[in-house]
Amino acid sequence: MNDEAKAFKLHMGPAPCAVDLGDGSERGEYVCQDYILDKLGRPHRSISLMYCYYPLDKGWPTRASRLKTDKNVTFQWDYAYDDYFPYTGGIGGSTDGEPFISMKDVRRHGQDVTLTMTVDCAVPDEHLIQIARELRPFGRLLFRINHEATGNWFAFSRRYTYQQVADFYVRFHNIVKQEAPHIKTILCIGGEAVPGSSEMPYEKEFREAVRAADIWSGDYYLALNWGWPFTIAERGGKSHRRYDIRERFELNRFVYERFCYLNDGVPKPLVISELNADGDVTGPYEQAEMVKEFYYMFRDEKADWMKGITMYQFRDRGRLGLELEDPNCPENGIKQPLFDTYREIIHDPWFYPAMETGEAVELPVRLRWGGFEDADGLAVPVWLEKSPVFCEVTFEEDLNVVFEFNGKWFYKKPGVKTVDLMPAFYEKPFRGGQEVMLRLFAPPADGVNDPSQGEDWEINYYTRVTRLPEFRIRYEPIELRARKEG
Repeated sequence: MNDEAKAFKLHMGPAPCAVDLGDGSERGEYVCQDYILDKLGRPHRSISLMYCYYPLDKGWPTRASRLKTDKNVTFQWDYAYDDYFPYTGGIGGSTDGEPFISMKDVRRHGQDVTLTMTVDCAVPDEHLIQIARELRPFGRLLFRINHEATGNWFAFSRRYTYQQVADFYVRFHNIVKQEAPHIKTILCIGGEAVPGSSEMPYEKEFREAVRAADIWSGDYYLALNWGWPFTIAERGGKSHRRYDIRERFELNRFVYERFCYLNDGVPKPLVISELNADGDVTGPYEQAEMVKEFYYMFRDEKADWMKGITMYQFRDRGRLGLELEDPNCPENGIKQPLFDTYREIIHDPWFYPAMETGEAVELPVRLRWGGFEDADGLAVPVWLEKSPVFCEVTFEEDLNVVFEFNGKWFYKKPGVKTVDLMPAFYEKPFRGGQEVMLRLFAPPADGVNDPSQGEDWEINYYTRVTRLPEFRIRYEPIELRARKEG
C-alpha cells in the first residue's frame, strides 16, 4: 500500500431480514466455520447450535443415543432425554468443552451465536445461574430455551405440563436478565399454530412467557419426514407431510399478530428458528424450489415484521441440509441442489447486512465489534485496472479479521499474514477499470469478549489498527508464454 492509501469509516447494520444457519443437531455434526464461509461466500448473522441439559438424569452427560438401555427406540425422541449434544458446563461441568469450543469458532468468524438448549424444568436455580454466567462473555448471544415448547416430543414436554414448561421459561429468562442482561431470549412456540384457528396452542399457559421473551419464534418446515431415521417417507405414509407455501407464509403473519395481541399490542422481533423443505418428501429439486419461493415471499412482499430466518441446516445425515453427510467419509459433505439456491438467496439485498461508508480516518483507529448487526470497521478502496491474475492482501499486524472483497468474504486468523483474494473473481465477472472496496471488521480473536476493555465489554469488543493492509496485484503471469517464430 502506498503513502496515498486511504481508509474510511464503515458501519455494518442489520439486513431487512437476517439470515442465520443451523450447524449441527441430532441429525448432523458441527462443521467448522472456515469451510462454511468459503463455500457460501459470506458470514451469517448468527449460527444456531443445539444442545441439551439434563444433569439430574442417570447417565448424564452421555449423549442420549449412546446410553446403554433395554428400551426399544422407535422414534428420534424415544431416548431417555433429548438426543442433542450435551451442554458440558453448568454445576460440576467445564467450559473447556462444548458448546464453548463451537461458540468461539462462530464468533471469531464474525457471527453471533444462537444457542438452543432443551433443559429439564426441575433443574434448580443455581444451575441456571451458572449457565447464564458461562454465556456472559459471548456477546450478543441469542438464547432459545426449550424450543417447540407446545409440542409433545421433547423430554421436558413429556415430563411437565405446558404451564410448568412456560413457568420454567420465565424463570430461566429472569435469571439470564439478572446475570447477563445483554443476552436476548427466544420463545419458540409459533410453529405449532394451525391454519384457520383463532388462537395459537396453549396461549393462556404461555402468555407470561410471551411477555417476558425478547424475541418470538416458530419452527416451520415446508415439508418434513418427522419419522426420520426410523421411517422412510413413502406415499401413503403417516410420518411425513408436505405443506402449502403460501399457507406457511400467512401462518407466520397470523402468529406475529397473536404474539402482539398477547403482549398488549406491543411488537417484538419475530424470527423463524428452523426452516427447510425435507428432500425425503419432495426430492432435491423441488426442495430447492420451495425454499427459494418461501424466502422470496418475504422479500417481494416487504414483510418487515419477519426479522430473521434460520436455514436448518448446513450438513445433515438425512435430507434437511445444504449438504448431505457422506456415509463413506462423514467429514465430507455432498452438495445438494439447495446449496446453490441458498447461496443465491443469502446474497440478495433483502437478506444482506447494510453497509454505510463514512468519512476518511487517520491511523491508528479503534474498531468496534458489537455483533453482525452492529459493527464499526474500515473501508479500504483498491483500484483495479482489469481482472487480475494475482491479487493478495498482507497484514503486518497480527489481527483477527473478516472482510469482504468483490462480493466474497474472507477470514484471517492471528498468525496468518497473507490471504489470496483471487477466489473473489472466480465466480463473479469483473471488467476492471474500477474501484473495489475491501470492507474489514475485527471480531474477537478468542471468540469471547474481554472484561478489561471497559464498562461495555459485554456487548462490544475493540481492536486497535495501526497499519492498513498491503496489496499485491498483477494483471498478467509473472513469466509469459514464449511465442514461436514463423
